[in-house]
Amino acid sequence: MKRRSFLKQSAAIASATVAGTSALATPAPVHIPKGKAEHVIFLWLGGGMAQIDTFDPKKRGNSKASPKVAGSEYDMVDTIVPGVQFCEHLNRTAKLADRLTAMRTINHHLIDEHAFGTNFVHTGRLISGSTTYPSIGSIIGHLQGAANPDVPPYMLIGYPNVSRGAGFLGAKGGYVYLVDTESGPAGFTRPADVPPDRAERRRQLLQPLTDRVPKNSVIEQYRDAQAEAMRLAGPDFMRHFRLQDESDDLRTAYGGEFGQRCLLARRLVQSGVRFIEVSHNLNFINGTGWDTHNEGQQNQHLLIKELDIALSALITDLEQQGILDKTLVALGTEFGRPATYDGRGGRGHQGTCFSLLLAGGGLNHQGAYGVTDELSKKIIENPVSVPDYHATIHTALGINPAHELFDGSRPIPITDQGKPVSALFS
Repeated sequence: MKRRSFLKQSAAIASATVAGTSALATPAPVHIPKGKAEHVIFLWLGGGMAQIDTFDPKKRGNSKASPKVAGSEYDMVDTIVPGVQFCEHLNRTAKLADRLTAMRTINHHLIDEHAFGTNFVHTGRLISGSTTYPSIGSIIGHLQGAANPDVPPYMLIGYPNVSRGAGFLGAKGGYVYLVDTESGPAGFTRPADVPPDRAERRRQLLQPLTDRVPKNSVIEQYRDAQAEAMRLAGPDFMRHFRLQDESDDLRTAYGGEFGQRCLLARRLVQSGVRFIEVSHNLNFINGTGWDTHNEGQQNQHLLIKELDIALSALITDLEQQGILDKTLVALGTEFGRPATYDGRGGRGHQGTCFSLLLAGGGLNHQGAYGVTDELSKKIIENPVSVPDYHATIHTALGINPAHELFDGSRPIPITDQGKPVSALFS
């Protein structure tokens, strides 16, 4: 074809498109529901919670038989939602099932290894050699900021690691963390021998040096983080960690250390913190934490009972405080566990089908979402990817899950094509 003929035909096609078929070239607008939540409490069960022993129970198995019989370790209990059952050790949470949704068909296809799963559930992205992706806490804190300028937007009650971090957002997307509820975050109280006027003189002496820090440098990020820490230092911020200000009855209702962390998270929500992660893999009260290989499985009920006490108390307390609808409680873990048992009666890893949970946040809760097979191994109805789970959290907060952040000049959507679960939005 001659060049002139090619151009004439191309022009004709373009004219026809403009005249009659341009609608085909423009994608239909995607409707994103708008949630009304304002805060997130993210409960992290490090190790891999067994969905078949908690929020997706099946017929009883037997870890002590020879040969072992695949199935749930415990009996089921009816929830307040007709047709939805949980593990018998979640009996308190079962009475609140109309305020939550166990998402039973979460899945990923990674190597079932803890670091990969932890990173993926926190960031919604595969580990990359060239990009360190921000966690969902950093994204939400970065986009929405704190509800009160006197507190940080993102806090972690647990040990820090890169999966929970700011990634390419830098220090501005970071968190303040603490590892126990008694002392609060380290470094936010001035030494007794440094009164405010002395601290101010130190700041003034340092100011000429900090003013010479290069723009957009790592040193600038460190300076900004240090300035934020100095701003928060003092009694106005630290008073939020005074759990002794709560009644003895309420503190008892929350249970042990994990429960006290959840109570502190409620106080931090009321102070204006936007996103709080609460880690529950401490103390290994069953010997292995949620990583229930071998003999850890035999004492798994201790972990489940502790979760049940703390989670039910948190939901009830948020409701009584009048802030359940604006506080989304999310439960995360890196993968699930298979129905089969290993040689010593524990369970392995399973990422192709597991359960996560959402509660409160003004969502249209239904007790459970998604259907799995008789061994909670295969998804039968309504699969939910980890990016979809993230998209649902973002949407609950009124954030478009397709919103883009920038790694340098490169635009990166905050979810990897995640779609919110529309059934949870009225």
